[in-house]
Amino acid sequence: MKNVYTVRQVNSYIKNMFTQDFMLNRIYVKGEVSNCKYHTSGHIYFSLKDESGTIACVMFAGHRSGLSFRLCEGQQIIVLGSVSVYERDGKYQLYAREIILDGAGALYEKFEALKRELSEMGMFADEYKQPIPRYIRTLGIVTASTGAAVRDIINIASRRNPRVQILLCPAQVQGEGAAGSIVRSIKMLERYGVDVMIVGRGGGSIEDLWAFNEESVARAIFECSVPVISAVGHETDTTIADYVADLRAPTPSAAAELAVCDVREIQERILSYKDAMTRQMSVRIDDKRDRLERLGMRLKYAHPRQKLDENRQYAAELETHIRSVMKERLTKEKHRLALLAGRMKGVSPLEKLGQGYSYMQTSGGENIRSISQINRGMEVEIFVSDGKIYAEVKGEEKWERQSTEIRKV
Repeated sequence: MKNVYTVRQVNSYIKNMFTQDFMLNRIYVKGEVSNCKYHTSGHIYFSLKDESGTIACVMFAGHRSGLSFRLCEGQQIIVLGSVSVYERDGKYQLYAREIILDGAGALYEKFEALKRELSEMGMFADEYKQPIPRYIRTLGIVTASTGAAVRDIINIASRRNPRVQILLCPAQVQGEGAAGSIVRSIKMLERYGVDVMIVGRGGGSIEDLWAFNEESVARAIFECSVPVISAVGHETDTTIADYVADLRAPTPSAAAELAVCDVREIQERILSYKDAMTRQMSVRIDDKRDRLERLGMRLKYAHPRQKLDENRQYAAELETHIRSVMKERLTKEKHRLALLAGRMKGVSPLEKLGQGYSYMQTSGGENIRSISQINRGMEVEIFVSDGKIYAEVKGEEKWERQSTEIRKV
């Protein structure tokens, strides 16, 4: 076969044609910034778009001095550069040398205007946010039926809790008619009565995500009775739906984690609660057992039989003590009585009579203790140890007592 060329030869030839075109070597292109990315190498990759199409652009780090501001999505700019072919991919792109800011892009201005309007209406207020249920049975998903977003949500939700029922209501998430499709899917899942709903898609440019910036979608999310988690784009992408939703997730994967609880964590928590309860119950049972034993001992000590035995023992001790005291008292009293008896014996008239003394009285019973009480011829009675003598006084003789001697007067 003749005239067969390699891909490299064709791309090189086309690049040479671009290089030889004077207009394409220095051209000003106006458009709206889209898909802007700052690379770690210092290069800036972005796209310029208008209502009819887009063109890929790159500004190398060496030309950054020609940029006096930071490129952002939606900016309207004018780029001075050259159009050439990137041979490895076979694609042409605009190599920017200078970039001039030409005002905000139409989409960005529309986004900010709608955001201000809805915020003033209170649709972003926290008091209207519904709490996301902790434990759900049904999960509704509004997104495209194909793509990484739906796969990530289903995989993560199924892994975290296989028992959760997942209902996918496919919706067009990009292009003409996407907003209406999203609204219909939200209302359909609301009628079905899911516990929580995830509305979102994967990342993209501002125009790719524009369906989620439409007022109709915002109102459908705000008026939905089911809690809605928005998961539009990547972490840096923000849409009107994110502000209206009850909860914003940075990515679809994060939305699945926020919507579905992890069964393994619940099981581990239940096991930890079980262990804690078992330990507490064991400690409680031990405490109650010790208290029961103490009460048993107290009951044993307080039993009537124990009291009766103690009282019997006490009575026996009292009896012994009383006997001892009585014996000691009797001994003392016997000794005292013996002393008193001895003393009484010493002064007893009968004892005196037994020793040879006698007792004399008048016939009238008056005790005669002095000779002054008698007269000659008076009858008297004399008592001796074994009887009484009747006598008549013949006479008397008076004695004088001096010291211990008695002398005759």
